[in-house]
Amino acid sequence: MTAPEQVTISEHPRGELVGDPIAVTIRRVALPAVVANLLMTAFHSIDTFWIGRSLGAEALAAVTGSVFWVWLVISIGEMVSIGLDAIAARRHGERRPEDAARTVSDGFVLALLLGAVIAIATPFVLSTLFTMLGTDASVSAIGRKYLGTYFIGMPLIFGFFAVDAAFRAKGDTRTPLVLLTVTTILGLLLDPLLIRGGGPVPAFGVQGAAMATLVPRGLACVAGVWILMRRGMLAWATPRWDVLSRIVQVGAPAAMTGVAFSAIYVLLTRITTQFGTPALAALGLGFRIESVVYVVSVGMGAAVAAIVGQSLGAGDTERASRVGWIATGLVSVIGVATAAVSLFAADSFAGIFSDDPAVIAEAAHYLRIAAFCQLFLGAEVVLESAMGGAGWTVVPMVCSTVITLMRLPVGAWAAAQWGTTGLWWTLAVTAALRGVAMAALWRWGRWRKTTV
Repeated sequence: MTAPEQVTISEHPRGELVGDPIAVTIRRVALPAVVANLLMTAFHSIDTFWIGRSLGAEALAAVTGSVFWVWLVISIGEMVSIGLDAIAARRHGERRPEDAARTVSDGFVLALLLGAVIAIATPFVLSTLFTMLGTDASVSAIGRKYLGTYFIGMPLIFGFFAVDAAFRAKGDTRTPLVLLTVTTILGLLLDPLLIRGGGPVPAFGVQGAAMATLVPRGLACVAGVWILMRRGMLAWATPRWDVLSRIVQVGAPAAMTGVAFSAIYVLLTRITTQFGTPALAALGLGFRIESVVYVVSVGMGAAVAAIVGQSLGAGDTERASRVGWIATGLVSVIGVATAAVSLFAADSFAGIFSDDPAVIAEAAHYLRIAAFCQLFLGAEVVLESAMGGAGWTVVPMVCSTVITLMRLPVGAWAAAQWGTTGLWWTLAVTAALRGVAMAALWRWGRWRKTTV
């Protein structure tokens, strides 16, 4: 390390992202975010294990169908997270911490309101959601129990998104990691107990799986708010409508990408169900297994978004650009490793989560094909997050949504021609195209000119 670098580091207080060398900043900020996401993936994978092993293929298929609706609703919550992260990070980069704390208050109120709307609407739309999936009566009945329970907790889940974004915008990813570590351990203890029952605790089945997610996340939300207030990073005040509007303007396009992605998967589920319950269960298992590279990329992307936001706030666009490329290279290495595992150990991985031979065979088939897109997934997630950190979200949203929309006509045609093989290849190729598109947009550089 050179002497000027040492001086620069000493001039910037811990928690800011514009003073340290890029490698140091990425390691300090991204590593805890990546570990936090891996923790959540580990929990969901173990949750899938208990559902598949304890409740059978129908429950696994029901939760798989539910997950697409969960993704859609989570994308709405991420609108607040993305918008709050971009704006608060920019305020920190401009050395305006009081305004950043007010922005956190605005974002948290918006998150709670959105979550409450979804919780209230759930009983009225639940049956329709499964009618749209086209699942059979028994799978739909199980799915309604899971999804109905899950959506009741949306205010706390959305609230935690706002809490996480507040810490991340400041450059603190360690505190959310501690919160998630403690609450994930609690969730792992609750999961088999609530699903299978034990002692005085009755067996709740799939409802227990949803409860084991909601209770720990709610506790993390409450604890996070308390910590933010103690550190002066959350200043409660009357919501400012202009700030709420900016949060929505920045976050909505990126959130719409997730909404469109999930909605299209709901329709793809109808295509998948024609091949039977094993195919739908295999689709869910495939997502769980290949999600390692995805969640690493999400963790890296969340950290990169904060670094980009603060760098632009400090006027250092070149640093922001380099951070995006370096982070993409790092997650791509993991993508190569995951692709190799998906190719050569697909049967073994699928067998962990199910003992149904038909489900294992189809899930392994999916994983071998999906190995192709693992090579591009890092670029898609990291660079789209980086552009979100810059506040430039409309063009990436349009580009990603158009490519994702291609899955419907192409997937239906390919499934009619080659069965699940055609459908799985459609998903893999379009995922790869999104990665190439995000890399092209980042290189184009129009995100540099965005103001928030």
